[in-house]
Amino acid sequence: MTDERPIPAAPSDEQELWHGHTSQWVHFWYYFFCILLAAAAVAGMPFTGGLSGAAIIIPVVMWSVRWCLTRSTVYDLTSQRLKVRRGILNRRLEEIELYRVKDYVMEQPLHLRFLGLGNLALVSSDATTPRLELKAIPSVGTVREQLRTAVQSERDRKHVRELDVENLPSASTNN
Repeated sequence: MTDERPIPAAPSDEQELWHGHTSQWVHFWYYFFCILLAAAAVAGMPFTGGLSGAAIIIPVVMWSVRWCLTRSTVYDLTSQRLKVRRGILNRRLEEIELYRVKDYVMEQPLHLRFLGLGNLALVSSDATTPRLELKAIPSVGTVREQLRTAVQSERDRKHVRELDVENLPSASTNN
């Protein structure tokens, strides 16, 4: 007896357009605070008989956890969707179909512009993720253009158009 299972359909022509992470620069002040804590622990060693040297573990752990959390957030922009994977031990995958993206806003605060970084905020009609921010990503202008082109292509491919509906006064308002 052979086990005949249906062969899954071939994946569509989805192509990866961009892959990235949030830059660690968004935590500059947090890392600076960790350095100050470590320096204080080392500076206190002569006054505590070396006991404060053990306290250097605290800023090292704080730094490591923050770095891992930031690094474990991965963005993948494909020709059909934006995927966001988060988490170290517990993983979460969020996907936004590109034809659902309504609007996107690119911000480049001065401190991020100096570093070649920027923020990209998306507004979508997705039920679970109506707003998504990609913070401190490199080449944000290029990513925004890739997203814009991919959104239009996906809408054309699916024959989907965005419709804005405003609240109109009801017709039964006779005085």
